[in-house]
Amino acid sequence: MCGIAGFIDENISNNSGNELMHKMLQKIVHRGPEASNVFIDGPVVLGHNRLKIIDLSDEANQPFVYDDLVIIFNGEVYNYIEVKAELIKLGFHFRTQSDTEVICAAYKFWGDNCVKHFMGMWALAIWDKTNKRLFCSRDRFGIKPFYYISKGEDFYFASEYKALKELPVFSNELNLEQVNRGLQMVWASYKEETYYKQLNQLLPAHNLVWENGKISTSRYWDIDFNEPVSHLSWGEKKEKFFSLFKESVQMHSRSDVQNGTCLSGGLDSSAISSMYSTLFPDSNIKSFTIFFEGKGSVDERPFVNEVTKKYPNIKPFYFSPSEQQITDSFHRVAYHSDIPLLGSSFISQYFLMQLAKSEGVTVALDGQGSDEYLGGYLHSFFRVIGQEFSSLHLFKAFKILAANKKMENFGTGKTMDVLLKSIVSAFSSENKIYNLEYSRLNKYLKGDKGRIHFEDKTANPFNNFLYHLLFDSTLQTLLHYEDRNSMAFSIESRVPFLDHRLVEFAFTLNREDRINDSAETKYILRDALRPILPKAVAERKDKKGFVTPGEVKWLNGPLKFLLDIDYKNLDWLEDGKLKQTVEQYKKGDTGKAAFVWRVACLDYWLKNFN
Repeated sequence: MCGIAGFIDENISNNSGNELMHKMLQKIVHRGPEASNVFIDGPVVLGHNRLKIIDLSDEANQPFVYDDLVIIFNGEVYNYIEVKAELIKLGFHFRTQSDTEVICAAYKFWGDNCVKHFMGMWALAIWDKTNKRLFCSRDRFGIKPFYYISKGEDFYFASEYKALKELPVFSNELNLEQVNRGLQMVWASYKEETYYKQLNQLLPAHNLVWENGKISTSRYWDIDFNEPVSHLSWGEKKEKFFSLFKESVQMHSRSDVQNGTCLSGGLDSSAISSMYSTLFPDSNIKSFTIFFEGKGSVDERPFVNEVTKKYPNIKPFYFSPSEQQITDSFHRVAYHSDIPLLGSSFISQYFLMQLAKSEGVTVALDGQGSDEYLGGYLHSFFRVIGQEFSSLHLFKAFKILAANKKMENFGTGKTMDVLLKSIVSAFSSENKIYNLEYSRLNKYLKGDKGRIHFEDKTANPFNNFLYHLLFDSTLQTLLHYEDRNSMAFSIESRVPFLDHRLVEFAFTLNREDRINDSAETKYILRDALRPILPKAVAERKDKKGFVTPGEVKWLNGPLKFLLDIDYKNLDWLEDGKLKQTVEQYKKGDTGKAAFVWRVACLDYWLKNFN
């Protein structure tokens, strides 16, 4: 895992370019503290900070020169051994054991289509010295970040906001539409947009080419909704899911440094830890867990203990941050996030990575991704029940609603809320649903209300919902913080559930394979991995997520200083209504605690980092 930065600017001399690049790299030195180098070819300047994971020799340092190609690369191509073997048969020779060199050879043979042969995560740039062409690419799910500025014929890019802020051309003019989406929708980005008007992100599964002063982007991969629904038997589906997941964990475990696992006690992280231990029974595996005690807190250690009891080669490490540690670390967490902290759980994740680093781990396997394509979130039920209503399967709709009520122990009020939202989902597009949610911010806005537009990728409402969770909303935010929190401690975080072959297979499954009529979420994951999962985890039905007491307990305690809001910073919002909401919160009304948290963290970000 590394940090990359680069620019093409005819107006910057070699000396100035070298000096500027070193400033950019210094801002992201945490991403790769083991080597830092710069390559200059006229107006082209490429920089790289390296965190050594595969092939620890200096010969694999970057920028890496391969014939007339120069590459800077952040990420891992997990199937590099298989791709390398294929290229050797085609006559290629290699001088290192790195995946970086394999990418270069693959680009030589397949050109821009080389990325279609990769399984992994990446943000990369390849400068073709002969053809004066820059090829850039981002992995299929956007696990690794790639931000850029295009100004006339000049082009600038980097792994994080903070590196690009060193550029003389950088403007801190806010993209208020995205700022507002963060406040209401809890999104770190929206399509190409970021928190700054000038700054774009390369979308997941996209390539970008700079040539002759112009840039062009193209999509190289997508979910194929023309694939027929799987007609395998349930046993065959489980067998295939198990096999794909096993291979993914095995490949995600390839490294030349110490690996570990993030273990929350939930289904996803437990599945990864259990599979890892099954694959490598003789290895000593370190797992890491953050927990909280007291009123309103969630302590997942009993479920973690079920995993470690079943797999004694897993050595668990636990940490519960004190209020003083939360206060002392807040500024650093906010700095590394690059954007306002949209929830308190990301602070917990920061401490999780800190714990892993303290135990010598450089690669951490984490459970992001499966909720988005297997229907793990509770609001998936609105679409599931709504789809049955729209198909006039009223008995089935109410059957699933009753099962959901029983499983979650809903009261009458919550059950009616689920029913109402399901009815809305039955007769509304995803676009309409998202805009309805976004409109709740309108009373705080002075000017343009803004819109959200997600195209219908398929006629199947459930699959359409999951698709946008993956590529446009929830997952993109989770991956943003996953990257920043892990990289803050020079840790490479890997997410085995985001193997594209596993995701492709999941979208050929029936809805009932993912959420069954008994309201079991991620059903195929539970059933396929039942042989290796602890029984208590496999049968666990509650969805906790990364629950932290921050929005109420911390904001009223160690982080109370955040409530000293300068409303002049938020001049596009109705300060009277905003103040009223914050004051009600201060008086004990926590109904909008999450919103108040986001307002307070936005104010802090504007004061300290904009």
